[in-house]
Amino acid sequence: MRIHHLNCISSCPLGGALMDGHTRGLRGRLTCHCVLVECADQLVLIDTGYGLRDVENPPSRISRFFLTLLAPDFREELTAIRQIERLGFDARDVRHIVLTHLDFDHAGGLDDFPHARVHMMSAERDDARAQRSLLDRMRYRPQQWSTSRNWHGYSQAVGDKWYGFECVRGLAGVPPEILLIPLPGHTLGHAGVAVERTAGYWHLQTGDAYFYHGEMDLEHPHCTPGLRFYQWMMEKDRSARLRNQARLRELKQTHGNAVKVYSSHDVLEFENISRHPLDEPAHA
Repeated sequence: MRIHHLNCISSCPLGGALMDGHTRGLRGRLTCHCVLVECADQLVLIDTGYGLRDVENPPSRISRFFLTLLAPDFREELTAIRQIERLGFDARDVRHIVLTHLDFDHAGGLDDFPHARVHMMSAERDDARAQRSLLDRMRYRPQQWSTSRNWHGYSQAVGDKWYGFECVRGLAGVPPEILLIPLPGHTLGHAGVAVERTAGYWHLQTGDAYFYHGEMDLEHPHCTPGLRFYQWMMEKDRSARLRNQARLRELKQTHGNAVKVYSSHDVLEFENISRHPLDEPAHA
């Protein structure tokens, strides 16, 4: 498996260093870390980030609250589809999309891949569609769901074990080296996605299970005040979220040589693993 790391449009949240830990000024920088997996005869995209329609007309797609709070750096060349084309592929090569969850900054690019089958936890699909609260209506945007006919959900109640995590699922039509790992808390159907890059060595994209690299510190877990507040504001199940963060730290401690763990929004993690600045498109 060959893996490409894509930052599919940064967010610039109010708070500066209180959010990202280092930026001077009013607004910080957070990545939208998506992963493109080259398989033998197809591409699999893990999360989509923001899409072309988000760039063209943000207010029609994203709530005013989150546009003000996060001020995404809308640049067409950083959408997943444009970066995939830059790498020499065609959008139709993306046969499958695996979502960690359906928040607007993870699912905005679904429209750009109308032929792809979309995989997620059933609980995520059902809760997003329910639109139960004002926050749900701001975070889950049906305007981004033109391909919902292609959605395929998976139960969190059955599955296999993987490094101590249970109910882990293989995905229909997707190579067996790609697995969906239930990590509820941030949302009810939140999941991580594991990719076996080489035999016995895995990458685990944990989505929004945590936001800041310091949260995976084995001895002194810590997070910036702004991101700690943001996670509290967005969480659906606090006890589950904190429990899964602890499980991820344990995974890193006991199997760090076999599993590379990273999240969706941490700049340091993204630049370390991608080996290019967050504001540059992926290189062939």
